[in-house]
Amino acid sequence: MRTSVCTLLIMAMMLGACGKSDDTMEERLRPVRYVTVSDASAFRDRSFSGTSKSSRESRLSFKVSGTVINVPVQIGQRLNTGHLIAEIDPASYVLQAQQAQASLVEAQANDRRASANYDRTKGLYANSNASLNDLESARAQAESASAVARAASKALEIARLNVSYTKLTAAADCSIASLNVEVNENVASGQQVAIVSCGDAYEVTLDLPESLIGSVEESTPVKVRFGAIPDQEFSGVVSEIAVASVAGSAAFPVVIKIIGSHPSLRSGLAADVTFQFDSAAANGGGFVLPVTAVISDPSGTFVYVAEPGELAGEGLVRRRAVTLGELSQSGIEIREGLQVGDRVVTAGISVIRDGQRVLVPASD
Repeated sequence: MRTSVCTLLIMAMMLGACGKSDDTMEERLRPVRYVTVSDASAFRDRSFSGTSKSSRESRLSFKVSGTVINVPVQIGQRLNTGHLIAEIDPASYVLQAQQAQASLVEAQANDRRASANYDRTKGLYANSNASLNDLESARAQAESASAVARAASKALEIARLNVSYTKLTAAADCSIASLNVEVNENVASGQQVAIVSCGDAYEVTLDLPESLIGSVEESTPVKVRFGAIPDQEFSGVVSEIAVASVAGSAAFPVVIKIIGSHPSLRSGLAADVTFQFDSAAANGGGFVLPVTAVISDPSGTFVYVAEPGELAGEGLVRRRAVTLGELSQSGIEIREGLQVGDRVVTAGISVIRDGQRVLVPASD
């Protein structure tokens, strides 16, 4: 009798355990996050990285060589027209100007003397007291002396310009974007000394892949965001498109003109530029997914799609092979393997398997 009671008790415990196990399995259906593939119009946006710069950016250099003796500005400093940026030692150029001045004075004296001699010889020739050869010789000397005087005047002008070239000044109201020299440094003619940004207009330069460059034209509208200005989105338009790709790549430089201004805008800021392409530009209606939704292994590249389950709120995970397109900041392009309406799992794909039942919320 005692054995029968024990047997019944054990059977009851087993049945209870089985029921609890089923409930636990039901409760342990893993919830998944997903995105629903909609029509291609929802996936036209493509973002690319670029760098801002002033639309009036100038690289300044000295026209003469020398030793830098003064750099009275700092990076970021606002300058007015005529503000001194840098100066090289003018001593040697001042001496050259003084020497040119002395040469001019001597040349002018010789010019006057030769001219007076020519006038006197003309009078003598008119009275038959000088020969034709004397007249021609005097005229040649006068013309030569006059030419030397003109050349000496030009040499003095050049020497004075060289003295003025020892000071590098701002040609317009601007700000210092970069400084490349220091005091006591020897600089050559044409060597970059500073970069200045003038005005409040800015632009962004970036590279577009060859698969999309044909879908962009001047005045194409874009949206621009800067990491340094997170609270504002700027409008922009394509202002320049390169006709040749960057050497060693299949990317084409594009310039975006920023519409509007902001006190924090300056050269060198990292920018995200968003274009909106039609389905043709998206390679026949391709879709863009988060990179985390894609898995690659020796058998290929695939995603997990949550197909409708038998009960509401449930789904059945199916592995789906896909063909990848280009990688961008907005995600990875899926060219083949998906269709409108597919629910692609985007999180937790490393712990799910093909054919697994999962909990699928009504929306994500």
